[in-house]
Amino acid sequence: MSETEMDKQVKSGLTQESSRRPGIAGRSALAAFPVTLPVMAGYLFLGVSYGIYCHSLGLAWFYPVVIAACVYAGSAEFVLANFLLGGFQPLSVFIMIFVINARHLFYGLSMLEKFAGLGWKRLYLIFGMTDETFSINYAVAPPEGTDRGWFMLFITLFNHFYWVAGAGIGWLVGDMLTGQVKGVSFVMTALFVVIFMEQWLKDTNHIPACLGIALTVICIMVFGHEHFVIPAMAAICLMLLILRPVLRNTGKKASASKSSEERK
Repeated sequence: MSETEMDKQVKSGLTQESSRRPGIAGRSALAAFPVTLPVMAGYLFLGVSYGIYCHSLGLAWFYPVVIAACVYAGSAEFVLANFLLGGFQPLSVFIMIFVINARHLFYGLSMLEKFAGLGWKRLYLIFGMTDETFSINYAVAPPEGTDRGWFMLFITLFNHFYWVAGAGIGWLVGDMLTGQVKGVSFVMTALFVVIFMEQWLKDTNHIPACLGIALTVICIMVFGHEHFVIPAMAAICLMLLILRPVLRNTGKKASASKSSEERK
C-alpha cells in the first residue's frame, strides 16, 4: 500500500470519528443536563401539584399544559388558573401577575451582558427566565468545548420541559385520584405561605412583610374579600416607595447586626 493511500485512509478514519462526535450544540446539551437535575426534582413536584390543582378546579387536561408552556410563570399560574373560573377581569389578572413576577425586571437587567450577541436564542432565554433558570445561567460558567448561548438555551429548555411535563402528569394523577383527594385547592394558599416564610427567614428586615400583612387586612375590611386585591397591591407598592429610604437604612443596620452576631 502506497503512502498516499495510507494517508487517505487515516484522514477518512479521522473524518468518520469526528462526524460521530456531537456538535457544539450537542456538547452544550450534554453539559447542561446534569446542571438542571436539582431543578427537575423541584419542578416536577410543583408541576404535579399544579396539574392536580387544575384538575380539582374542573379544568380540562390542556389548560395546565398550555398555560405551563405559554405562560411559564410558576406561582402566578396557580393564580391564573383560579382566575379562569371567575368573570372576565383582565386588569386584575394583569396587575396580579405583574406584581408576582415584577422581580424578573431585575433578572433581565442582570442578564443584559450575558444575553448580548446571542441572536434568536435571546428571545427564548428571556421568555424562559425563571428564578432557578436565572440562578444557573448567571452563576454557572459554560464548560470548555461548549457554546455559551447553546449552554444557557438548553438549561432553559430542560427546565421548561420539566415544568410542562409535571403539569401534564399532575392532571393525569388528579384524574386517577378523582373523589379521593380532599383539600387540593388549598395548595395555592400553602405555596404562598411557604414563599412568605422563606422570605421571612432569609431577610433580616421584616418591616415590609408586616406592612404587607397589615395593609392587606385593612383592605379586606374596607373592600371585602372579592375586591381587596388591587387596592392592597396598590397600597403596598405606594407605602414601600414612600418608606424606601427608611427601609434601606433599617435593612443595612439589621444586616450589620446579624453579621456582628455571627462573628461572635
